[in-house]
Amino acid sequence: MGLGSPIISKRKADRMEIIYRPVQESDNAAIAEVIRGALEEYNVARPGTVYTDPTTDALYQLFQTDGSAYWIAQAEGRIVGGCGIFPTVGLPEDCAELVKLYISNEFRGKGIGFELMELSSKSAKEMGYKLLYLETLPELSKAVSLYERAGYHLLDKPLGESGHFACDIWMLKDL
Repeated sequence: MGLGSPIISKRKADRMEIIYRPVQESDNAAIAEVIRGALEEYNVARPGTVYTDPTTDALYQLFQTDGSAYWIAQAEGRIVGGCGIFPTVGLPEDCAELVKLYISNEFRGKGIGFELMELSSKSAKEMGYKLLYLETLPELSKAVSLYERAGYHLLDKPLGESGHFACDIWMLKDL
């Protein structure tokens, strides 16, 4: 992945230190739990989402793919969120997909999601990508608002072949 030192950034959020770092193999179970917990919370734990995607249980291995990166947010010694970029099949050559942005419920609203998106965007730029694409669901309206504030705009149809057929909101951002 070429993402530098194990701990890339520290930031205080509500008097709490948040550590942002590349995903490690030992993070697999904890980040999968964060992702599935969020989808259950919003009643979107269904086929066609990352909930049933087998790669959700092996993010470290998935993000060993060239042109990808995945960032973990850690607070109080535990994994509280993550976000990454991935060269999804079928996307234009200069485009990556922003993937698997999920934050534990009690840590939302503290800027962690935005910081993870910024780190992912920075990684994308460093890898030469010019565009970032994402897919999401209407039930995740707070995330959609975050994406819009970060410069993403809505598309009429999906790009690429993510396999997440349940997602019906597609967005794109120029880097």
